[in-house]
Amino acid sequence: MQSGQRPVKVFVTRRIPPEGMAVLNKAEMCKLDVWDSDEPVPRAELLKGVSGAHGLICLLSDRIDAEVLDAAGPSLKVISTMSVGFDHLAVDEIKKRGIRVGYTPDVLTDATAELTVALLLATARRLPEGVQEVKGGGWSTWKPLWLCGYGLSGSTVGVIGLGRIGMAIARRLIPFGVKRLLYTGRQVKPQAEELNGEYVSLDELLSQSDFVVVSCSLTPETQGLCDNSFFSKMKSTAVFINTSRGSVVNQEDLYEALSSGQIAAAGLDVTVPEPLPTDHPLLTLKNCMVLPHIGSATYTTRGIMSELTANNLLSGLTGASMPSELVL
Repeated sequence: MQSGQRPVKVFVTRRIPPEGMAVLNKAEMCKLDVWDSDEPVPRAELLKGVSGAHGLICLLSDRIDAEVLDAAGPSLKVISTMSVGFDHLAVDEIKKRGIRVGYTPDVLTDATAELTVALLLATARRLPEGVQEVKGGGWSTWKPLWLCGYGLSGSTVGVIGLGRIGMAIARRLIPFGVKRLLYTGRQVKPQAEELNGEYVSLDELLSQSDFVVVSCSLTPETQGLCDNSFFSKMKSTAVFINTSRGSVVNQEDLYEALSSGQIAAAGLDVTVPEPLPTDHPLLTLKNCMVLPHIGSATYTTRGIMSELTANNLLSGLTGASMPSELVL
């Protein structure tokens, strides 16, 4: 910061990993105002904290809409979100006001892919049920069909949305002996050739896949994509996995598909709402495994995400090119 230049206000909506805070604390140009908690900032505190801010660091759980932008005022130049998703941002309103946006699209690919594979295996092989049987005294003796699940060897896997994360998931699943990889989306993906991936229609993917993995972006086209019609086209022995966005799935329809035996099992890392209420019907089902949105939850990944978030913000405040800027 040049001599005599006043520091710019930056509001941070949550306690972020130390790697990002170290970057921010070193920047003399910033006057930090941090909601120093692991819990989300209350709406009233968000509106107060963002007032007069030049930069804003937020998370996926922070709804940044016109009300927040109005509260910030014309000083707000940069929003940096510690997430790959940006459906919590009022993009049209932000673009109208000429505010730059940074996000973290690439750094969580491996962690999310690993979690997806872990969720798929745990769901298909009924690991949570097994743990409960051990703890609850249900484990008596070896039984030929007790806790049998579904294996990947010789199976057909269908991936909806073969982007960065979708490809990373597929690369990790193929070595388990997957026979066919099907995918669908807006267009053919040349990179799928390395895995002999077959581009098919959604209906064909659903009818032929033993495992259906959703890793697409949330768009108007994918909102509520996984509904009664979707599940009715799947095999009764198929396993459904979603680590993309909760809104892609109609959860009432998923409950019906699982409870009626239309599909075999489901594993979710994303829901609507988040957190999912403890009395939600899906949580009563043994064949549904729900995780608390931990796709990127490794120490390394979260540290890199926070550092990138901080660097996106500082670059935006100085008018420089961001390491990862969202094109509005």
